[in-house]
Amino acid sequence: MDNSSELIHRSIMRDMSEGVMTIGFDGVITYLNPAALRILSREEHELLGQRFGACFFEYAENDGFTQAVLDAIYDRTRAHETVVPYFTGTETRQLWMVTSFLTDQNGPVGVIVVLSDMSELAELRDAVKAMERIRTLNEQLELRNKLLGETFGRFLSDEIVRQLLETPDGLALGGKKRTITILMSDLRGFTAMSERMDAADLIAMLNHYLGEMTEVIQSRGGTIIEFIGDGILAIFGAPAPSEAHADDAVAAAVEMETRMKAVNAWNAERGYPVLEMGIGVNTGEVIVGNIGSEKRMKYGVVGSHVNLCGRIESYTVGGQVLVAPQTRELCKAKLTVAQEMTVYPKGVQGALVLSQITGVGAPYHVSMRAGTVKPHALARPIPVRFHRLAGKHGDAKSLYGGVVAVAPGGAVLDTGEALEILDNVQLEAGGRLTAKVVEQTEQGFLLRYTSIPAGYEAWLKEERGRAERRE
Repeated sequence: MDNSSELIHRSIMRDMSEGVMTIGFDGVITYLNPAALRILSREEHELLGQRFGACFFEYAENDGFTQAVLDAIYDRTRAHETVVPYFTGTETRQLWMVTSFLTDQNGPVGVIVVLSDMSELAELRDAVKAMERIRTLNEQLELRNKLLGETFGRFLSDEIVRQLLETPDGLALGGKKRTITILMSDLRGFTAMSERMDAADLIAMLNHYLGEMTEVIQSRGGTIIEFIGDGILAIFGAPAPSEAHADDAVAAAVEMETRMKAVNAWNAERGYPVLEMGIGVNTGEVIVGNIGSEKRMKYGVVGSHVNLCGRIESYTVGGQVLVAPQTRELCKAKLTVAQEMTVYPKGVQGALVLSQITGVGAPYHVSMRAGTVKPHALARPIPVRFHRLAGKHGDAKSLYGGVVAVAPGGAVLDTGEALEILDNVQLEAGGRLTAKVVEQTEQGFLLRYTSIPAGYEAWLKEERGRAERRE
C-alpha cells in the first residue's frame, strides 16, 4: 500500500463512527481505531498487542462479548453478526458486532471486528416497546374499569364504583365506623309464590321489581349492599357522608312503596301475581367497608343496628314502612305518621316505638296511602286450624278458631288463644296462609295476610257456600 493509500486508509479509520478492531488467529489484538477505544472505554496501550482473551475478563458481565469474539476467531468458516451487552465499568452498552476475515495474499490471517454502539437505539426501541405496552395496559385498564363499572354499577352506587376504581386503597380490606341509616325491604309471601311460578317468569318478575327499587334507592343517594333473594339491604350516608341520610332513606322507602303500583301493573299485563313489600328503616353506628378475604370481598355493613333493621322490617305487612325512633328524630323533613306501635325486639332492652310513615314533606314531597283492611262480617264463622310462627318455622301445636270476617288482604280471627299484636300465624286455608296480627277488636284479632296460597279463593268460596247451605 503506497503512502497516499495508507493515509486515506488511516483517515477513514480515524473518522469512522464504528469501532474497528483486528485480531490475529493467535488471539493478539493488532489494531484499534479511535471509535473502538471510545466504544470499549479503554486506552490503546491496554489492548494493542495484548491477547484478546486476557483483556476483558475483569467483569463477568462481558463474558458474552468475549465469547462472541472468540467464536469468530475459532470459527474460520463464516462471518458472525450479533448484538451483545458490554459493561464499561460504569454502564452497560448494547453493541452490534459484525466480524469478517482479515486476509493477505496467502488467505485469512485474522478477523476484523466492527463495533457499533446501539445503546441509544436499544433504549429507543425499549421506549417504543414500553409505550406500546403502556398503551396496551391502558386499553386493558379502560376495558376492565368499564366492565367493573357496568357490572358493579348494577348493584352499587356510582360513589362506591368510583371509590373502588379511583382510590388507591379502594379495594383494600377494612372498614370505618359511621352513623348511617339502613333500609331493608322484603316481599310478602314470595317463597310460596316461587314454588308456584315458572322459573323464567319468576326471574323476569323479580328482576323487574328489583330494577324499579334500585332506581329509587340510588336516586335518593342510597347504596345497595346486596339483594337477599327478594329482599334488599341498602344504606344511606356511606361511602359518601350525608347529613340528610335519615330523610333520604325514609323518602326512598315511601317512594319505593308508591312505585309498587307500577310494578304490579307491569305484572298484571303478563299474568304475574300482585306483589306486596314491607320496609324497615333504622339509624345507628355501624362498620362499613370492604369485608371478606383477599380472594373474595364485598363492600358491606355490619353491626347490631343492621340486625335491628331486619327485625323492624319483620314487623311490617305489605305496603308498610316502619321507622325506628332514632331515624324519626334525625329527620328534618316533616313526616306523616299513620300510627305508632310498641314492639319488644330481641336484643333490645325495653320497648321500641316504631312509626308507620306514609309521607315525607319538603323537599321530597312523597306520600302513599296507608294500607287498610276493612273486613266484611260472615253469616257464619269458618272454622280454621292455625299455628304460631317463630321466624320461618311454625309451632307444632295446633290452635283453633274461626274466621268471622274477611277482606281482600286480611280477616278477623276469633279464638280463645292469647295472641299478641305483631304475632305471625299460619292458617290452613286452601293451603298455608300466613298472616300478621295487627289489631285486637271486639270481634277478634285483625289479621293482615302476608302470603296467600293459590287455593285460598276456592277454599273461601267453598266454605262460604257451605255456611250458606247450613242456613
